Amino acid sequence: MIKSLKDLRKQIITASSLANEGHIPSAFSILEILYVIYVVIPSKYNVVILKDFDFILSKGHGSLALYAALTASGHIDESWVEEFCKDQSNYGGHPDRNKVSGVVASTGSLGHGLPITIGRILANRQKNLKQRSFCLVGDGELNEGTIWESLLLAENFKLNELCLIVDNNNSTTRAITSFNLEEKFKSFGFQVISINGHDLVELEKTLTMPISENPIAVIANTIKGNGLRDMENSFEWHHRSPNKKELSNYLEELK
Repeated sequence: MIKSLKDLRKQIITASSLANEGHIPSAFSILEILYVIYVVIPSKYNVVILKDFDFILSKGHGSLALYAALTASGHIDESWVEEFCKDQSNYGGHPDRNKVSGVVASTGSLGHGLPITIGRILANRQKNLKQRSFCLVGDGELNEGTIWESLLLAENFKLNELCLIVDNNNSTTRAITSFNLEEKFKSFGFQVISINGHDLVELEKTLTMPISENPIAVIANTIKGNGLRDMENSFEWHHRSPNKKELSNYLEELK
């Protein structure tokens, strides 16, 4: 049964509270994106993820959102909530493709998901497969050199199957500020689209665009911690879990 986004947020904060672990705000900023990819697109367009199209979560610390989306899409059941980050659990702080159904790549070390995605596209071409490959990176992850090396490859090999999604939630403002992202991606030959990363209609329209001549870069403007007032744009909550009282209050807020 497909869960509502509020129900998925409840799963995320409950799992984090039980485990005293996890990156809730990073998960909340990408939840709508993953919901569209894992639930909306397969259900409305008669396609199957991992078969008809790929998705790689490069910012692996957003695994809480990935597990929630996998629950909504039927790949895993809700037992992950109580198992998250427990000893010998399949559901770690970063996703493991060998342990979790629906996960394409084991990620966590930032900057690796995009190179893996490009490798998969090139492998698919050798098999005469032409399918869209999505890769979601964080704005802070753009500080990794492997991202820009990968963009050079995408331009050189004309990887129009690639749809790169940037979770632009201002995580990097305390380090190196991201600016002129649209112009930067355009200079690498990408078609660039900026959208509200929490708008399901905008996300669906953008992520179902047909493959054209150029790779696509989607700048998804999001709010870190979107959905809970205390967490929105709060760096304090980046890697903090709610205690029992806070959990109770947040579950009430999400009713």
